[in-house]
Formats: sequence, C-alpha cells, structure tokens
Amino acid sequence: MRDALVAAAFQLFLERGYEQTTVDDIVTLAGVGRRSFFRYFPSKEDVVFPDHERCLADMTAFLAASGDEHEPVRRVCDAARLVLRMYAENPTFSVQRYRLTKKVPGLRAYELSVVWRYERALAEYLRERFAGRRDGTLQADVIAAAVVAAHNNALRSWLRSDGQGDASAAVDHALGYVQSAFGVAPVPPPARDEQPDDVVVVVSRRGAPLWRVVQEIEATLGRG
Repeated sequence: MRDALVAAAFQLFLERGYEQTTVDDIVTLAGVGRRSFFRYFPSKEDVVFPDHERCLADMTAFLAASGDEHEPVRRVCDAARLVLRMYAENPTFSVQRYRLTKKVPGLRAYELSVVWRYERALAEYLRERFAGRRDGTLQADVIAAAVVAAHNNALRSWLRSDGQGDASAAVDHALGYVQSAFGVAPVPPPARDEQPDDVVVVVSRRGAPLWRVVQEIEATLGRG
C-alpha cells in the first residue's frame, strides 16, 4: 500500500506537476481511500520523502550502538553512508525526486529540514563523545556540519549525473577530507623487519685515552 501510494504520487507529479496534483488524485490512481493515504503520510510533502524517517531511525540506532573503540569522526562518517545507501537502493526514484525538489520551493524547504535532522543526530552523538574536551560542543557541531556538507556535495553530483557512476566512491572521497581534517590517524605498526636498537656497554678504566675507548667499542661491535 505504501509503495503503491508513492508510485501513484510520482506518476502524477511527473505527468501534471507537483502543485497540480492533489491527495485525492493520488488515492484515486492508487485505488485507495484518503484515510489510507494519511495512515502512511501526514502530508503530500511526506510522500516525496517516504524513506527518510526509516533512515533517520537507522542512523540513530547505529550511533547509539557505538562503543569506546569507535573513533568518533569515522563513526559519524559511517553513519552518513547510511543515507547514501538509501539513495543508491533506487537510483531512478532518487533522480526523479532530486529533479522534482529542484522545481518546487516548498519541497526544497522540506528537504532542508530533513537534512538538519540528520545533522542534529550526528552532532548529538559527537557532543556526548567530546563532552570532556575543551570546546567539545563547538567541535561536535562543526564536524557534524562538515560531514553533512561533504556527503551532500558528492550525493548531489551523483544525482546531477542521473545516477551514473559510483556514488559510494564519490562519497568516500568527500568524507575522506573530513576524516583527514578532524579524525585521528591510526598509528602504523612497526615494519616486520625492524629490529630494536642495539645498546652497547663498554667498561674502561678512568683516564684511558679516547682512542682506546673507541677501539674497545669497535671491538665489541665486531664481536656482536
């Protein structure tokens, strides 16, 4: 029922335009009553963004499941990738929605409110993780905004290309800037062939000439 309503709505939006399509038109084409529509969607705007509530819930649960072992900046970048996955599940629908949203000011405003909710979820997680830091709240808000900006820049480039190319690679590249700027770089393990430094102890009598001390060190190293 939910998918049928979304399909009917977008068919009419593409044929007639968003403003010219009413809820009655949508339910008539879908073959259901108005009560069925409002059971799934509070408004006509919500039918354009049917999957964002689920995605926001998934993101919130993902962040809530984080542990101390998760590096915070990498974690919020991974959370943002959940949004990309939602768009990539149905590229045709995502491109249609992008085009429709560009044309309708009310939908652009609605989309901004959705994006703000994602950003707030990321910021709240970071605020908790950075609670003991100086300027922790400021850092959390700045990083959350940077993650959203990087993600959306790559996502919109992919949508403008009609869903062509590798969206994941583009988003990974954009989020890489955020991680390099704000994240903690992992410490590389030592090379396997790396050996510990040698420590040489030489015992010499007080007053021995320097050349004798050097000679004894060379002899000791030679024996090693």
